[in-house]
Formats: sequence, structure tokens, C-alpha cells
Amino acid sequence: MLWMLLAALLFATMGVCIKFASDHFNPFEIVAYRGMVGVVFIIGMTRVRGVSLRTQLPMMHFWRTVVGTISLTTWFFAIAVLPLATAMTLNYMSSVWIAAFLLGGALLTQGRNAPMKNQAPLFMAVLAGFAGVAMMLRPTLQPEQVLGAVVGLFSGIFAALAYLQVAALSRAGEPESRTVFYFSVGAVVAGLAGMLFAGASPWHWPSALWLLPIGLLAVFGQLCMTRAYASGATLVVANLQYSGIVFAGIYSITIFGDQLPLIGWLGMGLIVVSGITATALRARAIPNAPAEDH
Repeated sequence: MLWMLLAALLFATMGVCIKFASDHFNPFEIVAYRGMVGVVFIIGMTRVRGVSLRTQLPMMHFWRTVVGTISLTTWFFAIAVLPLATAMTLNYMSSVWIAAFLLGGALLTQGRNAPMKNQAPLFMAVLAGFAGVAMMLRPTLQPEQVLGAVVGLFSGIFAALAYLQVAALSRAGEPESRTVFYFSVGAVVAGLAGMLFAGASPWHWPSALWLLPIGLLAVFGQLCMTRAYASGATLVVANLQYSGIVFAGIYSITIFGDQLPLIGWLGMGLIVVSGITATALRARAIPNAPAEDH
């Protein structure tokens, strides 16, 4: 589970860099340049390791790229029209959707024979973690922001579908580098398409240097996240994603001087406790569970 914690830390650090870069580049530019750095890095890494980027599962990669890109695009739209805390909360509902999809799928395919006794406590831990996210971010919504809220809700749904597809690709034997490569290609295409409408900003040094760490942190975070879904139980990994909010909160306090009220600290503690609980429940339910048991 350390892979997901590391991924959350990398993504939170990337968020700090994006906050600085957003003063100079629009969201589509950041998506495109982030993807470009990822493509170049993965090509170099796979050549050194002798890993082929050719795949026997093009449609699975296509689906992962499509839903991941839609999630990213709708999240950026939600950020533009909603308070940041509300947009982030809706996007982090992805873990709740993952739990709902997995439990719903188990009920549909196995009926009363579904292993709900072991899964239900994990589902509750995921809900507790999401409650901690809401306590930290304290989202608000105005009547005129309903459309943005619906779009933000879809960003979480598509993120959940993307993460489930990552787990499916891992079970199919696809290496992490190949999965991240095709998603990076999709990000480049989506970012460039958006730039046709939003335009491109002139590069000014040293502000343009923020694009490099954004791309590197994104690709390392994607690799760690993909490894986490490949080697861990999906519900536990999904719950540990909430730790990204904890890291973001720490950055917000130490770098940007934001204040976190008591309810925010309680929410941070709830996220940590829910992550530990989910991991302990999984370990107790299925000791030494194989990666394929998702």
C-alpha cells in the first residue's frame, strides 16, 4: 500500500507546482505539456529497460485513456466554475464510486453468494475517509453552480472507471510503463485539442520551468498509482487515495500559509484512521491476498 501513499504525495506535490504554473498557463496547456514530458520520459525508460510499448490490448488502453481524459477535463471545468474545495470533493468521490461499482457488480453477478460480509466494512471505511475529505475541504455550492456540480460529479465517476481500468490492465499483465504511456499520449491529444480553443500562452523564463516538474511528478505518480492497483486490493488502494488531501493540506499550511480549523484537523485524522482501518480489515480478511484478488 506504500505505492499509493507515494503516488498521493507525488500528486499533491504536482498540485503545488500546478498552482504556481497556472498563473502563466491555461489548464489545457498544462495537460498537454504534462503529457509530453510523460511520453518522452516513458519512451526513454522503456528503451533502457528493454520493455516494448506495443500492446495486445489496444481497446483496453483506449478505454482507460478516454475515461481518464474525460475525468481530467471535467475536473478542470469544475475547478473553473466551482469553489476549489467543492470541485476537489466531487472528484475525490471516485473512491466511493469504485466501492459502489465493485459491491454492485458483486451483487449482480453473485447475488446472495457475494462476499458482502468482508467487503461491507471496507466500504464503510471508504465512506469514513470521504467524510474526512469533506471535513477538511468543507465544500459549498450556490444555486447557479448546479451545472458545475453535475460536471464535477461526473469527473469522479469517470476517475473511478479509469482506476478500475488500470486495475484490469494490471491483471491482464500490462506493465505500468505501457499503461502510463498511452494515457500520457491521450493527455497530449486532449490538451492540444483544448489549446485550439483556449489558445497558447507565451513562454517566459523561469515560469516555464514549472512545466518540467509537473510532468515528471505526474508520470512518477501515475507509475506508483498503477503499481498500487496492480499489487493491492482495489478498495484499500482507493481508500488510501484520500491521503492526497492530507498531503495537500500540509502543503497548504506550510507553503501558502493557509489556516486549518479544528474540523479540518479532525477530518485529516479521520482520513488517516480510515486508511489504517481499511488496510487492517483487508489483511485480516484475506492474509497474503494475491494481487489478482480485487
